[in-house]
Amino acid sequence: MRGKQTDLIRKEVSKCLLCHNAKCSRFCHSADPARIIRALYFLNTDAAADMIKEMPEDEQLEEACAACPGKVDIRSVLSWLLELKPNLEGVSGADNVDLSCDICGVPLENPFVLSSSVVASNYEMCSRAFEMGWAGVCFKTISLIDIHEASPRFSAVRSPSGKWYGFKNIEQLSDHSLEENLECFRRLKEKYPEKVIIASIMGRNEEEWEYLSRKVTEAGADVVECNFSCPNMEAKGTGSDVGQDPETVKRYSEAAKRGTHLPVLAKMTPNITDMRLPARAALEGGADGIAAINTIKSVTGVNIDTLVPQPSVRGRSMLGGYSGPAVKPIALRFISEMAKDDVIKGHHLSGMGGVENWRDALEFILLGAGSIQITTAVMEYGYRIIDDLTLGLRIYMAQRDYRRISEFVGAALDSLVENDEVERDTVVYPVINEELCNGCGRCYISCRDGGHQAVIFHEDTGKVSINGKNCVGCQLCSLVCPARAITGSRRVPLRKG
Repeated sequence: MRGKQTDLIRKEVSKCLLCHNAKCSRFCHSADPARIIRALYFLNTDAAADMIKEMPEDEQLEEACAACPGKVDIRSVLSWLLELKPNLEGVSGADNVDLSCDICGVPLENPFVLSSSVVASNYEMCSRAFEMGWAGVCFKTISLIDIHEASPRFSAVRSPSGKWYGFKNIEQLSDHSLEENLECFRRLKEKYPEKVIIASIMGRNEEEWEYLSRKVTEAGADVVECNFSCPNMEAKGTGSDVGQDPETVKRYSEAAKRGTHLPVLAKMTPNITDMRLPARAALEGGADGIAAINTIKSVTGVNIDTLVPQPSVRGRSMLGGYSGPAVKPIALRFISEMAKDDVIKGHHLSGMGGVENWRDALEFILLGAGSIQITTAVMEYGYRIIDDLTLGLRIYMAQRDYRRISEFVGAALDSLVENDEVERDTVVYPVINEELCNGCGRCYISCRDGGHQAVIFHEDTGKVSINGKNCVGCQLCSLVCPARAITGSRRVPLRKG
């Protein structure tokens, strides 16, 4: 999705509140505006265009727009899609794509699994997720610890549009009894034998790790995930305290393996400099794969009136786990490092951290993840995002003639190299499109104060040009340009002297 018109449509779509039982679709009988806009919201342009066959009658559109709480101009969105429709690659062939994959040999119908959290914490929730198309759930971590939660326990960092950019939780593990959770497993496996249940467990010593591993295996779990990474634990010597010590990770992995014949994933903490060290230790202890990342220890903000960090629990707060889109670059870094590691590569990597749409998921897969776990996006948008996750991935694969996910797992790893392997003898210089340039001068300000003083602002015309002697091709100007008026030249040899 590119161009000025695309930017305007994106801004329009961002107004959508993604309502439940949306009024706009109830008033519009020849199209489903809510579903179409949701597809666009989650970057499924081709699918959205395929969903509209013709422009609804004027009266229907007027009623649909009037009923929209977010006041989205539905007519403009649908008109734009109809203009795009003849030029899109379409969705043909998407139905023939095979999204099936596996976790350490355990079959998944698609790569998308709910990660261990509140979104997978009881029978009703997991059942609903399965019915909606999720391939598996990693059930909220089971332990023998008496869990007491704080209230409130969430806070968020928002973008200007109001959507979450980052999300903090100070939640711990399942507060249901062991037997209640095991009964959920038994009921889920009986009703959904083809779905995958990953049992997340946490013990305080080797005996508890072995015992819990055995009990979840007997209850019908398909995979065991060792939670070596929760940053919020009240009990000392648990969670991320364990995940930062390779020797303890190894011992507890060995204990979990003694209790089960199932594949075991070790879930890693990002609150460490080098995740590869505990990951190797987990594999040495018998783990079959790695799950990463868990949330990052954080403070999302401080109330400047009460002087208490968020969330405030009777005037106090604590470090909590940070998730959401903001952590994706960090998660991708850890996944790629492990995928390229000589000891870890070849073992299953279950990737998570900031996945919100199919493109996010694809990036994890391209950097080595064989399955994808999601929580924060589900908390904000609901289980329904599975529709656009699978649809977007199917269309991408069909358009590139991929038939199985295994064909492109890790496909981007070879292009991720060490610092001294990056070529530094050529440059991509900025090229300014004067028709798109609105004369705001943002590129000038940024280059003057944060770059190489290569942008010249012409006061008489309100336009800009490039001083070739100063320009180094850093492309800061193109990144800051709100009009998308700056692109790159073809790559040319570096000017010297």
